[in-house]
Amino acid sequence: MNTDFFAHKLISWYNRHKRDLPWRNTRNPYFIWLSEIILQQTRVVQGLPYYQKFIENFPTVQDLAAADEKEVLRLWQGLGYYSRARNLHTTAKMVVSEFGGVFPDTYNELLKLKGIGSYTAAAIASFSHDEKVAVLDGNVYRVLSRVFGVETDIAGKDAKKVFGKLATELLPDQQVSTYNQAIMEFGAIQCTPGLPQCMFCTFSPECSANELGKQSMLPVKSKKVKVKERFFHYFILEKEGRFAMKERNGKDVWSGMYDFYLTEQESMQDLSVLAGNDTFIDALLRESTISGESEKYLHILTHQRITAQFWHIQINPGSKIELPENLKYYSLNEIDDLPKSTLVNNYLKQYFFEK
Repeated sequence: MNTDFFAHKLISWYNRHKRDLPWRNTRNPYFIWLSEIILQQTRVVQGLPYYQKFIENFPTVQDLAAADEKEVLRLWQGLGYYSRARNLHTTAKMVVSEFGGVFPDTYNELLKLKGIGSYTAAAIASFSHDEKVAVLDGNVYRVLSRVFGVETDIAGKDAKKVFGKLATELLPDQQVSTYNQAIMEFGAIQCTPGLPQCMFCTFSPECSANELGKQSMLPVKSKKVKVKERFFHYFILEKEGRFAMKERNGKDVWSGMYDFYLTEQESMQDLSVLAGNDTFIDALLRESTISGESEKYLHILTHQRITAQFWHIQINPGSKIELPENLKYYSLNEIDDLPKSTLVNNYLKQYFFEK
């Protein structure tokens, strides 16, 4: 297929079918960067309100850089993959300290920033000022694989080279921003993973996968994600209307977020078994009342499948029980303002905040 023909047909499709999204109506590299980070592994319908919140709270990169990390994590709450939020904050501070507060907009300069890889750099550079660099994300892999019949394993070491070469060859000399957005949009709403709408596809006459009936086989992806099973037992310790929480730290996926006293086991356990394995819980239950036991929650991350249960424990008046060093008491209003994981926040919403 002629490359000019492919680009022309794709852009024509995009102009008819594109979604009206706010980050498509700007050339501001800071706004485009925010949208790209927020939309990583996130559906547009879920990411859109977060984009709007960040734009409202941090209208410039200087505003984001000056923010407290807790505030950034609090706004990110519920979106998951919290390392993105921490990298977002770190990158904003880097732009202010090393780039004079001017967000870079060229591919090579963007690659110097934390959390920005080749795809994100290409997206920002092309969307902000039409730099001729090809984007290569999951949608693009799928479109190119199907339309051109590329059977290179997208999880293999040669994938980026093979698909990157084809993607670059297909780039038009003009309207690079429109073309890059078009090919990603085409993969997102037309050439979808499960049920591509081949009957109504503008490329159905030329598409290799459509001709050979290989839609379900392309793109080829051999590697499977290994999912780890984890079992969390949370204890909500209440004393005089205040609740004990701690800030997670280190390299934890939820670093900077707040949660309750937690014990992790190899399977879900009864409270008596947990007390027998944990001296603090054993001592706590002798001076407390069990106020409530939650249902079991299932929380799925990319590489983890977490089953969790929460016990609401009211510590008796006059109890001398001492909390572990990292736990502190907070009111419900204070807890509402703390950054929390989706798992913890869902429990609080069900049992406390929406009573």
